[in-house]
Amino acid sequence: MRGTLNDRSPIYLQIAQMLEDDILRESFREEEQVPSTNELAREYNINPATAAKGIDLLVSEGILYKRRGIGMFVAKGAGSMVRQKRKAAFYDGYVKPLVKEGASLALTGEELVAMIQQAMGEEKDK
Repeated sequence: MRGTLNDRSPIYLQIAQMLEDDILRESFREEEQVPSTNELAREYNINPATAAKGIDLLVSEGILYKRRGIGMFVAKGAGSMVRQKRKAAFYDGYVKPLVKEGASLALTGEELVAMIQQAMGEEKDK
């Protein structure tokens, strides 16, 4: 697993996000075992209960599942689930505020779309 912990959000959420990142990068593929709570606790020097809380969050979302006595595994379709979850968060966290700010500046939809297309072109040229 890649990543470092920070103070910006709860540790268990960061653990869940790092696992999701690894699923999206296909570091962990469908039906592949992910690190145990004890392995995560050792790697990040955190309480195993905190690591378990991050894993349990992904289990509750259907991204991971438990094989009794063996460990946690990536569910079929987990990559699509993570991508869909992140798209929804992107919409709520970025697109809606962008549209709201655009409206406060009296931007038309066409102007806003043109700005987004321009930014995408600039990003592509990097």
